[in-house]
Amino acid sequence: MNRSWPDPPLQVVLMEPEIPPNTGNISRSCAATGSRLHLIHPLGFDLSEKAVRRAGLDYWPHVDLHEHDSLETCLKQPHRKVWYLSTKATRNYTDADFGPGDMLVFGPETRGLPEDVLEAAGAQALTIPMQTHAVRSLNLATSVGIVLFEALRQVM
Repeated sequence: MNRSWPDPPLQVVLMEPEIPPNTGNISRSCAATGSRLHLIHPLGFDLSEKAVRRAGLDYWPHVDLHEHDSLETCLKQPHRKVWYLSTKATRNYTDADFGPGDMLVFGPETRGLPEDVLEAAGAQALTIPMQTHAVRSLNLATSVGIVLFEALRQVM
């Protein structure tokens, strides 16, 4: 079945990402799905053309990248709903009703989303269920992939 994709189907927001390979993997997923990628400064790495070329990110020209100084500035961009992903949330991501243009907000790898952001998110805060005695959290790129493709399944 050939379906038309909304523009953008989804938007991934990374607050202060710290680990370059995670952002590289996430940007590849965004390019593959046509999803917009928002990066909230400060970043834990260099995004200059030289650094991107040296990292071999041949798909980088296909990433719809937007950089922002704050989450508040990012949220002024057009969107339908904003979903906040955290290990501290209690609502399962599969219970969300994702739609075209929704923003999926993820926190920094070492700290996650700030407590005040999660409190304000209310029912828009989601988690990926896992056995917490086994691991503290999933890798950021893995988490984004899980939620992004579930949201895309619902949107398409």
